[in-house]
Amino acid sequence: MATGKIVQVIGAVVDVEFPQDAVPRVYDALEVQNGNERLVLEVQQQLGGGIVRTIAMGSSDGLRRGLDVKDLEHPIEVPVGKATLAVS
Repeated sequence: MATGKIVQVIGAVVDVEFPQDAVPRVYDALEVQNGNERLVLEVQQQLGGGIVRTIAMGSSDGLRRGLDVKDLEHPIEVPVGKATLAVS
């Protein structure tokens, strides 16, 4: 799992810098510890230079430059039940 650092926060948009040989793929989930809260980010764009632009899947209040971000190396996953799958 690669680790990056937040370089910019503008509302729900969070830019994260990773080593250039470990840049997350578009739609990969990232995780940042924001105080006592775990926040998931989704990669929307690779900006170049190891920087990815992400969207926070929750409140970005309290996020700041320099916080560590982990690449979970897979897209966001949501468990579904029989009702969602239309299985009886």
